Amino acid sequence: MSDFSSSPPTCNICGEPMPPGEEVFKFHGYSGPCPKPPLAGSAEKTGFDFSGALSHLKIGMKVARQGWNGKGMFLFLVPGSTFKVNRPPLLGIYPEGAEVRYHAHIDMKTAQGDVVPWLASQTDVLANDWVLVP
Repeated sequence: MSDFSSSPPTCNICGEPMPPGEEVFKFHGYSGPCPKPPLAGSAEKTGFDFSGALSHLKIGMKVARQGWNGKGMFLFLVPGSTFKVNRPPLLGIYPEGAEVRYHAHIDMKTAQGDVVPWLASQTDVLANDWVLVP
């Protein structure tokens, strides 16, 4: 009988050992975020699925698809907040000084440098080419 010694599975992003029960995954995110910054070139080369992209967005990282054509495009999470209405167009909907809750959402920085709200397509949700953006 052969004695095979194998090293424990590690996260493809940060290189840390995977926690018990997560050995089958490629990266942290199910029990918590990666404990260290990404290894140089790790996620950029391997890519990950949308659940991984979402996990990274939730901890404040930026992500993009390898297949996106525009240079400098990426997604980021805008946290929820509250603000007091003081100008149109909300001033025409709410009274001045009303407090409005602004829910968390995902925005995209476009190739032109603009920021727009982003919604995932079916292709985005099923893709395995998501990468971290420095």
